[in-house]
Amino acid sequence: MNKYVFDTYAIIEIVRGNPNYIKYNDSEVIINNFIYAELCYNILKGGKGNLKEIIEKYSKHINSVRPEWIVDAMKFRLSWKDRKVSVTDCVSYVMAKNLGIKFLTGDKEFKEVEGVEFVK
Repeated sequence: MNKYVFDTYAIIEIVRGNPNYIKYNDSEVIINNFIYAELCYNILKGGKGNLKEIIEKYSKHINSVRPEWIVDAMKFRLSWKDRKVSVTDCVSYVMAKNLGIKFLTGDKEFKEVEGVEFVK
């Protein structure tokens, strides 16, 4: 079974039934509190889907982010200051790198970046 740090976009696309994400349904999901917060916000904002079911499902996959990873993520974000990359995406990308797994995202800024599984 493959393991990925899923970003919010990837989870939303899975919930929506995007066929490009079907193969990731059986993957081991890792998220952090930043992704979980974004997910809750997006589900509430969109008013779609079974909020309780989605929240319960993904809450089981939250992993802690080490403080040093956050520092590294903010250094990474500063190095990409000319791009529109969220704090959450930077933290999640650095988390994936430190865990030795890929970051699953559809964020165009991460297309062709090492350590990223880019899917639209």
